[in-house]
Amino acid sequence: MIICGGDEAGRGALVGPLVISIVAITKGYEHRLSRIGVRDSKLLSPKHRYELFNSITKIAAEVKTGIISPAEINEAMQKGISLNELEAVHFARLFDSMGSDIKSFYIDSPDVIAERFGVRLKMLSSKRTRVVGIKSSREELKDKPIKLVAEHKADVRYPVVSAASIIAKVTRDEEIRKLEKKLKIKIGSGYPSDFTTIDAVRRHLSTGKFDGNLRLHWKTMENIKQTKITNFFSN
Repeated sequence: MIICGGDEAGRGALVGPLVISIVAITKGYEHRLSRIGVRDSKLLSPKHRYELFNSITKIAAEVKTGIISPAEINEAMQKGISLNELEAVHFARLFDSMGSDIKSFYIDSPDVIAERFGVRLKMLSSKRTRVVGIKSSREELKDKPIKLVAEHKADVRYPVVSAASIIAKVTRDEEIRKLEKKLKIKIGSGYPSDFTTIDAVRRHLSTGKFDGNLRLHWKTMENIKQTKITNFFSN
């Protein structure tokens, strides 16, 4: 039997994609992830994440990633589609592409009501699931559905979700490095808290270099247009 974990990287970024990942591991082998030091990607150095990325791909039964471009995020927001909904749609597609014999799927929920994200995944996925914390009918339980657990901080509680967090983070970092090479400018992490990122966007916004790679509807974009970048960080 297989246990899956899902997480994302880049949800709050200004530059670059939102990356989602699902890691599948044979039930009973979770201890292997803990043994190699798998934990929430935010607690690890880039070098350590990269090393764990390679180890995870060897231990896992299956690893899948999905990339949601800034252009798709911008289009969704223009249409009034929330980031939670867009993420749920992509996670459902990725989950449906996973193999069979899945017993449980643990996912880090971005929704303020954790189970609500699980319910949305259940509705969007073609796999038969039951959301933990939501009452299921006898008919649903009769078919032995996949247990779907959507929780806050699941990346801290479940090693398989931590593994997905690492895969997503390393994949996103690689996408940012590819973008830097393509544009021939230093971008940094791509997050609005990064001075390098904000400075790069401010300097090149009018040149069109970042076309298709910026989250245009973030409030950060309004602040970036300030004359002094120091003003942006002092607020």
